[in-house]
Parts: sequence; structure tokens; C-alpha cells
Amino acid sequence: MQALNWNDLRYLLAIKRGRTLSGAARLLDVDDTTVSRRLGVLRSVLEDELCRRQRDGSLLLTEMGLAVASHTEAMEREADLIGELLGSEGEDYTGTVRITSVPLLVNRWLAPRMNHLLHAHPKLQIELLPDSRDFDLNLREADIAVRLARPVAGGSDTLLRRIGSLQFAVFASRCYSPDECAELPWIGYEDNMAHLPQARWIAKIAKRDQSQLVGLRVHDVETAMEAVLAGIGKSLLPTMIAKDIRPLQRLSVGSQDISREVWLLTHRSQHAYGRIKVVTEWIESLMKSDQSQ
Repeated sequence: MQALNWNDLRYLLAIKRGRTLSGAARLLDVDDTTVSRRLGVLRSVLEDELCRRQRDGSLLLTEMGLAVASHTEAMEREADLIGELLGSEGEDYTGTVRITSVPLLVNRWLAPRMNHLLHAHPKLQIELLPDSRDFDLNLREADIAVRLARPVAGGSDTLLRRIGSLQFAVFASRCYSPDECAELPWIGYEDNMAHLPQARWIAKIAKRDQSQLVGLRVHDVETAMEAVLAGIGKSLLPTMIAKDIRPLQRLSVGSQDISREVWLLTHRSQHAYGRIKVVTEWIESLMKSDQSQ
């Protein structure tokens, strides 16, 4: 058997996580041809098929491929821990941490407060991923996820804890007087998002009071906020964020006991990393501080 190039094992791991050549290439920031070539080299060295192409074009690891990938993941964890040990002095953490959450929390909550974390840990590299989709921590699409509901998927390798709740209240643009606000139409959600607590509340109160729903339907709360800022109508917005935006005013409309649970997710294999711990603790402290105000 030829000598094994340990670096080639990263390509097999990327196939497992990316499921396709292009998916693996994106994870490694290379092109598809490079992934295919390095996978071919690894196949020759191990003298075994490591993956098979499915009808839909995806790549499924063979029994041998899964076994090799499992050992490679263990090697990856150890390499990360060694890197932290060599690169850290005291609490001077190094490395990249990818955080994902809904666009509103990333853009209006995390990003504006990031300077304190970066100043305290200048060797950290933070990547913010604003997206309403649930990124897969098992596939290393992100390191930390902040979600507005208890996850129903992820498996036993996903560690999760509830860190607080996001309270909602009705807001409108300050360009309107109180009397004008009462007549403003509601900004509601499109059908795919009709299950959200704030969407159900708006639909219920609009029907009860025979209020008008504006012709605009939104997909997420950040779009709802932008529409409110533009003066299109009124809507439910997270209080801890909207209260600090000067062009917005809070309205008293019916019973507004609307909240969303906030959950913090990490992967079990990364839980011990110092850089992950310091960022999760920072996120938890932000939530605790904002909810106490």
C-alpha cells in the first residue's frame, strides 16, 4: 500500500458533509476537479471504493468510506484541540467561529455588538451567517446556531440549551401620530410562515377587529421591520431590538403577550474548544443583559 497523505482525508470528509463534488468543493474553497482528483488518489492508496454516485448526483459513502471518515473526524477534533493549545496563551483564543441565526438577530443584535468580543479576543475570526434556514451543525455549515424555537432535528450530537426568550410588541413608524397609527394596516406573513406565533397573533387580531391587512406579505421579521420603518404599516417586532431604533414607536394594541424561545446550539465534537466556549458565553451574556433592561 502506498503512503497515505493525511491531507487527502479532508476531501473524503468534505464529501460526507457536502454530499456532492460541488458541495465538498465549497466547504474546502477549491474547485470540483480538485476534489475529484484528490478523492481518486485516496481511492488508489486505500485500494477500495470510498463513495458511490447516486441517481440524483449525490455521493454516498461506502462502508469503508464511512469508517475512514469517522476516524478522520476524530483526527480533526484532535488537530483542532492541538491547534488551540499551541495558539492560545491564557484566554487569548484563536481560530474561526461561524455563527448563524435569522437575519434580524445577526444584523440588528449580534453584528452591532461584535466589537466588544473582537477587542477582548483579537485573534478570533468571526463569520456571521444571516439566514432563516437551519444550517446543519453536523455538516459543519456553522459552529454555533441561535434559533427561535426548540430544534426538532439535529440528533444526539447537537447540544442545545434555552438561553432566553424574545418578547414581541406592536411597532409603527414615528412619522405617524397616535391617531394615524390606529388606522394603519397590519403587515402580515406569507402562507409558508403563517405558523409563526407573531403571524398567528396578527391574523387573529386583524380578523377580530376587522382591521385591514396591507397588500405586502413578508417571510421573516427583519423584512417586517423594514416595511414598518418604510411606513407601510404596523407589525409585531422584537422589543429588545425595536425599542432602540429611534424611527420606531411602540403601540398599545390588545394583549401582546407574544414571545419566541431563543435556543443556542453547538456540536458535541466542538463543545470543548475554547473559542466556541468564549463565543457561546458572550452570546448568553448579551441575551441576559438585554432581557434585564
